[in-house]
Amino acid sequence: MRNMWASLIGKMLFTTAIFTMLLMPSPVHAQLDGEAIFKGNCSSCHKPDKKVVGPALQGARESWADRTGGDDAIIAWVKNSQGYLKSSGDSYAKKLYEDYNKSVMTSMALSNDEVLAVLDYVDAYVPPASDSPVAIGGSGVAVEKTSDPTLWLVLIAVILFIVFRVLWSVSRNLNNLNRQKDGSDQIAEIDFIGVFWNYFKKNKALTVVVIVLLGAYVAILGWDWLNGIGIYQSYQPTQPIWFSHKIHAGQNGINCVYCHNSVEKGKSAGIPSVNICMNCHMGVQEGKISGTNEIAKIYDAIGWDADKGRYIDGYEQKPIEWVRIHNLQDFVYFNHSQHVVVGKQECQTCHGPIEEMDEVYQYSELTMGWCINCHRETDVSMDDNGYYDRIHNDLVEKHKEEGLESFKVEHIGGLECVKCHY
Repeated sequence: MRNMWASLIGKMLFTTAIFTMLLMPSPVHAQLDGEAIFKGNCSSCHKPDKKVVGPALQGARESWADRTGGDDAIIAWVKNSQGYLKSSGDSYAKKLYEDYNKSVMTSMALSNDEVLAVLDYVDAYVPPASDSPVAIGGSGVAVEKTSDPTLWLVLIAVILFIVFRVLWSVSRNLNNLNRQKDGSDQIAEIDFIGVFWNYFKKNKALTVVVIVLLGAYVAILGWDWLNGIGIYQSYQPTQPIWFSHKIHAGQNGINCVYCHNSVEKGKSAGIPSVNICMNCHMGVQEGKISGTNEIAKIYDAIGWDADKGRYIDGYEQKPIEWVRIHNLQDFVYFNHSQHVVVGKQECQTCHGPIEEMDEVYQYSELTMGWCINCHRETDVSMDDNGYYDRIHNDLVEKHKEEGLESFKVEHIGGLECVKCHY
């Protein structure tokens, strides 16, 4: 009897594995592997869909397709770019090396299959939507929905167990009816938990494998959680007044500096005072989407009588408690005026397509690596910029052997620690 149940459990485990492989096609598994390998080895210098320190990887496989050897060429390049340059004489590889200021790509200790998995992942990569509409009065939190294959595995296992349990109970009841007619002993109820426990006790090798896999999965979850500490990308709190940048900055074309008037003068961009809002909303009393409800909150804060068209005498004004979205750690120094006035950066560089957002959310990671990558890839705007006249001449002289005429932020000390931490 005991051997029969051990054999049955073994068949159940085998059936579960077969169902899992049938229900989860191999391309998805390959893509997941490629994503993990990409994030662990490539993401510090590359993104799938845009240039950072190195080129965007999406479409790289197609660009290398006409090289001698096809996939073999790009695999060799990824594993050891300098070795490939010396041994192949490939003009495309040489141009790629020169286009990126002869930056040496780190040699990757990856197998051929791992490189191909990364290429499959980046070619199938679809960037997350950045301008999903948010309903007024919603939760205020932008949540990126992802499909977790582990959840599907658990659901499949649970469903299979329930089906097995129901079928076994039906079979047992039918057998007991027949046995009752024959006067035979009834089949007793089985302690399935005990049977499974005994099965794993006898099959120690399988038990070790299961424990190792579960431990590895928990470790991966823990690692991802630790890496996410302090990163609030997509953070979108609920604000006391629903305010659409899409309408104000996008459709109406209001310059960002009109409301954030300290962005060109100081460290912070500043929160616009209610007086700035009233410059327009003395006359504009109804919004395109929100109607009069949200504008009425402005009137309530400052004490404006919309019917009489004047401020209320003796009114005790109330502050609008806006919730800050973009926060850097206390040990990080960032100056808006330095980037906007001298660096001539647009607001979208850090804040994304702000003119398309009905409600603002944190578009960028705002991590140290993200800032460093920006300093490595961004050209310093030195034309018609008196601040850089002497610096530009000095840099041209310093890099004359390389023939550089334009310079990145890193060339003017943008990677020095004390620029941001002091």
